[in-house]
Amino acid sequence: MKKMAGIFKLFSDETRLRILMLLTKKELCVCQIMGVLGISQPLVSHNLSLLSKAGLLNERREGKLIFYSVKKRLPAPVNRIITILKSELQNDPVFMNDMASLNDCYEFQKKTGRCDMKTFREFMERQRKKRRKV
Repeated sequence: MKKMAGIFKLFSDETRLRILMLLTKKELCVCQIMGVLGISQPLVSHNLSLLSKAGLLNERREGKLIFYSVKKRLPAPVNRIITILKSELQNDPVFMNDMASLNDCYEFQKKTGRCDMKTFREFMERQRKKRRKV
């Protein structure tokens, strides 16, 4: 009972949910999550730490970067909760915006071949402004 209450408490934070939903789609590093969600490095790192401590994430180091992804083999109840969340959030405006930003991030890095945070943030801000106009 206590373990499930902890999982629900973990999923009760919007930032953690947004990060988790991104990581169900693609392996990402901290700077990519920052750019996609438009939030600070300490906030991303704190929430990644909580998700990791709960046993939900894999970590992979590539040079100085650590890439995060959702574990493939999670306990069945956690898998069911994530499946429900994905289903319920698929038409949510915040989720849809995050997915569009994730695609923008992928396109940016494909074009530039790197993760230059200053240029990336400027690019992502331009993309957000474009989406707000639509």
